[in-house]
Amino acid sequence: MYNSLPHDSINPTGSSEKPKKQQVEEMFNTIATGYDLMNHLLSVGIDISWRKKAIAILKKSKPNLILDVASGTGDMAIMAARLLQPQKIIGIDLSEKMLELGRKKIEKAELVTKIELVKGDGEAINFPDNSFDAVMVAFGVRNFENLKNGFSEMLRVLKPGGKLVILEFSTPRFFISRKIYNLYMGIVAPEIASWFKQNKDAYKYLNKSANAFPDRKKLTALLSQSGFSNTDYKPLSLGICCIYTGEK
Repeated sequence: MYNSLPHDSINPTGSSEKPKKQQVEEMFNTIATGYDLMNHLLSVGIDISWRKKAIAILKKSKPNLILDVASGTGDMAIMAARLLQPQKIIGIDLSEKMLELGRKKIEKAELVTKIELVKGDGEAINFPDNSFDAVMVAFGVRNFENLKNGFSEMLRVLKPGGKLVILEFSTPRFFISRKIYNLYMGIVAPEIASWFKQNKDAYKYLNKSANAFPDRKKLTALLSQSGFSNTDYKPLSLGICCIYTGEK
C-alpha cells in the first residue's frame, strides 16, 4: 500500500471512528436523491460542458470497453455512450443508492445494453489486469481514501496504450477568482444545499476535500509516479476545474 497524502485524511464527518471509504459511501447514499439537481444547480450547468470536453479527449482512440470509476448516477457513462459509441461501459461506485438512480436513468435513455453499473471500489477494482481501453473519473478521485492506491489500480486494469481521463475540481490561480470560488464553495453552496433539504455538512466536506486535493502539477506528478506516461492537465473555466490525462 502507498503512503497516504494529507488529502486522504479529509473525512466527510471529520471523525476517524469509521474509515473514510465507509463515510463517503454513507454520505453519498444520504444525498443521492438530490445529487444531480445540486450538481447542475451549483455549477450553473457548466459541469455538462466539462464532461463533454473530458470525454472528447477519448474520441481519437475509439475505446471499445470503458471503465467509469465513481460513476455515481451515471451522467459520465451516459454521455460517453452517446458521444463515443463504445461497445460497453462499466461504471463502479461505492454508493448503491447512487447506482440505483443511475440504472433508472440508463433505462430511460435506452442504454441498458451499453452501460452496466455495479457496486465497486476504485481503490480495489474487481477486474483483471489489462481489461479496459479507457478509464474515466468525473469528480470522484478526491473522495478516495488513498489516492495513490486508486491511481495504481486504474493503471493496472488499463490495457497497454489505454488512456485515463480525470475530471476534478481545482483551485483557481488568480487571486480574485480564488476568493470568489472559496466564498461560493465554502459558504454559499452549503447554504443552497440546505435550502433544498440536502445535507449541508456533505457539501462542506466536498469543498474541504477539493481544497486539500493535490491539483495540477502535483496531481500529474502523482500520476507519473504511479506509472502513467504522457501525463498532462488542462484548466477549465478560470481554473475551477481541470482535466487530467495519462496513458499506460
